[in-house]
Amino acid sequence: CPLAHGFYDRLPAARAAAAQAGWLQPAALRSVALAHGVCPYYLGHEMVRWADVVVGDYNYYFDRSAMLYAMTVQMGWRVAVLVDEAHNLYARACSMYSADLTHAEALAVRPLVTPAIRGRLDALLNQWQFLLAGDAGDGGPPPWELLDTLPEDWVRALQKLNTAIAEHLNDHPTDAHGALLPFYFRTLGFAALAEALADHSLCELDRLANPVPDSGAAAPAQAVIDAPLQPDDWGAGRLALRNVVPAPFLASRIAAADTLVLFSATLYPQDYDHNLLGLPDSTRHIDVPTPFAPAQLAVRVVPVSTQRGRRAGTLDTLVDAMARQFARQPGNYLAFFSSFDYLAMARDRLAQRHPHIPVWQQSRRMDEPGRQVFLDSFVETGQGIGFAVLGGVFGEGVDLPGRRLVGAFIATLGLPQFDRVNAAVCARMEARFGRGHDYTYVYPGIQKVVQAAGRVVRTETDTGTVLLMDQRYREARYQTLLPAWWGAVGHLPLFDWGLESATMD
Repeated sequence: CPLAHGFYDRLPAARAAAAQAGWLQPAALRSVALAHGVCPYYLGHEMVRWADVVVGDYNYYFDRSAMLYAMTVQMGWRVAVLVDEAHNLYARACSMYSADLTHAEALAVRPLVTPAIRGRLDALLNQWQFLLAGDAGDGGPPPWELLDTLPEDWVRALQKLNTAIAEHLNDHPTDAHGALLPFYFRTLGFAALAEALADHSLCELDRLANPVPDSGAAAPAQAVIDAPLQPDDWGAGRLALRNVVPAPFLASRIAAADTLVLFSATLYPQDYDHNLLGLPDSTRHIDVPTPFAPAQLAVRVVPVSTQRGRRAGTLDTLVDAMARQFARQPGNYLAFFSSFDYLAMARDRLAQRHPHIPVWQQSRRMDEPGRQVFLDSFVETGQGIGFAVLGGVFGEGVDLPGRRLVGAFIATLGLPQFDRVNAAVCARMEARFGRGHDYTYVYPGIQKVVQAAGRVVRTETDTGTVLLMDQRYREARYQTLLPAWWGAVGHLPLFDWGLESATMD
């Protein structure tokens, strides 16, 4: 990197100029850095030493390589860590302390490495083959399984490969290493988490994941593989260390802070985040009164089934309820669904039965300009329904005050998929906390619902309507998890929507 050469020679002048700027927003920091020919990222590192307040993403304090945490410990600082939207910290922390490696990436990098590294890489590929072959038995190995631990021979081969790559990088520090360097970072990260593997994480082997496409990728040498895979199978296989309880990893970061304050509208029930994040027993919980009144938000239940096998039969009732609310209170609405497929089904049926209602929708892999176009459709004088996926970018952190948004339709309970991975997570949560189903499905789902409903009332003068479109919202176990301010003390105004033709399951 050209900005690395002579960095410390140019740093004093850059640092002095940055100090004069005072408030170092990203644009200001970048401008000062480039004016002095230094890296903006590392100039930011340096300026932390003189800053009273630092604003950054979660990873700067909570990640494995967190710069702010490392400096706090190194410098002996007393810091107060304020965590906004803290309900997101659990999922983000799980991601920070998870890692995966694929057979495909090892195969892809093989033609690019030196002979010394290739020998170690071949040894790892050989262990991959043993792992993927498994204990075949009569029916062959399962395509996916949980491992109690990583095979020692596989781990040992990975460690020797990392040592060989480290020696090569040390001997050739100025070479352009291309794909080897990111591959090395991934193998290092995986090896570090492998050493810490315990019941806070799942070890998954997916024998069918990530096949190498027909793009000229080299096949493994016959001398390396005792029982060669067929060409269509080259590269299949993925090992994943999936963290599900980040508390053991976060403990040192929490302890290093003089004060840690977590803010969120959905930190409920208290034991959920307390246990998963590893908050100390001395943690105090404060429920700050809302500035909103129950009269500002009408919450109703549309008693239909949104479960996968019943959606087709209830789709007419669902879109008719949306259209009826739209007619009663014209304006802009957000409609949330559990998946893009369900979203498309509802959008098409609404267009067939109520073509006069304008619609726009979130698309898969929507970029930043696309997101802005979606949000720009919510104008004060506008009328229509924006379709989005619950838990996506439009489910929280979106401010559409006043008449820009008058209501929301939430056509799901928000529960994660009932698949093999979540089943394994549920079993692990049950073993640790005794409430596996709640911790895995109910609490994360309701958090997303409350966040999505929170888009409607953003100021003390806003009013609006939320339709909870699933019959399960009638059940007390879900109602008790909804915000108390949605109703008077002791009850919630969750009345059945008056639909003469409602489909009741």
